[in-house]
Amino acid sequence: MDVNENDVRGTVLLVDDEAMVRKSTEKWLAMAGFEVIGCDSGAEALKHISESFRGIVVSDVKMPEMTGLELMAAALSEVPGLPIVLVTGHGDVDMAISAMRKGAYDFIEKPFNPERLVETIQRACEKRRLMLDNLRLQQHLASSTGIDKRLIGISPVIQRLKQEILTLADLDTNVIIYGETGTGKELVAQSLHEFSTRGRAHFVPINCGAIPESLIESELFGHEAGAFTGATKRRIGKFEYASGGTLFLDEIESMPLHLQIKLLRALQEGVIERLGGNAPIPVDLRVIAAAKTDLRVDDNFREDLFYRLNVTQLHIPPLRDRLEDAPLLFEHYLRMTAQSHEREQRILPEQDIRTLNSYQWPGNVRELKNVAMRYALDKRVSVSDILFPEDQPMQLSELSGDISQPLAIQVAAFEAEVIKRSLAEHGGNIKSVMDMLDLPRRTLNQKMAKYGLHRSDFISD
Repeated sequence: MDVNENDVRGTVLLVDDEAMVRKSTEKWLAMAGFEVIGCDSGAEALKHISESFRGIVVSDVKMPEMTGLELMAAALSEVPGLPIVLVTGHGDVDMAISAMRKGAYDFIEKPFNPERLVETIQRACEKRRLMLDNLRLQQHLASSTGIDKRLIGISPVIQRLKQEILTLADLDTNVIIYGETGTGKELVAQSLHEFSTRGRAHFVPINCGAIPESLIESELFGHEAGAFTGATKRRIGKFEYASGGTLFLDEIESMPLHLQIKLLRALQEGVIERLGGNAPIPVDLRVIAAAKTDLRVDDNFREDLFYRLNVTQLHIPPLRDRLEDAPLLFEHYLRMTAQSHEREQRILPEQDIRTLNSYQWPGNVRELKNVAMRYALDKRVSVSDILFPEDQPMQLSELSGDISQPLAIQVAAFEAEVIKRSLAEHGGNIKSVMDMLDLPRRTLNQKMAKYGLHRSDFISD
């Protein structure tokens, strides 16, 4: 049997009291690329089973002293969810089905087809790897402290961003944060505040684009009683309330020009005046602004205000540039939603993780959070069901002849069509498709998940 070095592998704890059968099966599985630990009894096998055991169990049912069923019960007690494949005689099929209801992963009937055994073991190993990955994510989230708990991610770009935040936090300078919608600009601003010397004072956010122009001056600087119709009493503005702490101005590019002048004066002189008042009020605060586009080239943004704010800059990467963080973020929001709604937390299957790692997330972390919340509350849906409600997730083949589409879309459409034709030509035989397209199995699996292609749709009757 030829083994591609990129094939999915795993560790198999093979339990059988018949030495000849065990040895021959060990050799076959080793040729298929698995690491095999042979045991002649259930008691011997249990010595290898713990939470840190990364493999699966394949056990004969009928053995002296400890049967395969007894081994399964003991193993699942030690490691809940551990994939266990039972090897049974023809007359034991009803018993094996009953065992699956009690937690067995699958069963193989003697005399078994070696190819089917390998395929079953491979799927079981993928499940075990998935369980361990989920456990690792949960442990990482549970053990995170400081900025790692606030900004979730292990990618190089997010690690650099965390370091930049910690460096800038105590400099007490004004900062402009750039990032696409949904990347977490306010969260980064909160982190700058929290890890600074101002961290015990107020963090005051205001979205300049969400407040009507007629009210934003009052929101920022406050007003005296009678300053305008409806102003029945004095109101403290955001600047004054944030004194000693941090004022976060989100979507500052939408601030009206006349208000930019007043903001510049407040920053230069460290004083404000309430609307309808004359008394100067000193303020001591740090201003963090956020924008989606470069303020330097924005004709509607004052150059002098830009230079007053632009002491330092932070750039938040879009989620598509740190896709390795997607499962960790998804796990975080999944757990938060499950806890807040008192639901059992779902375990992400391999296909959902592939989708998380391949989707481009145009709405960034905000979109991922919304998907995670829905996923947590509806056990019937997969990640693909939420992201791609149509039967074919991306339907890219329909775009392959449309040159008006962006290049990335056209390339993806062509790639999807090539894989689809290869699957059809080889009747869904993954190994043949891998050889034809010169792709490792993991890459092919990821691309099939991305384009909504399923091997079962191409298997010939």
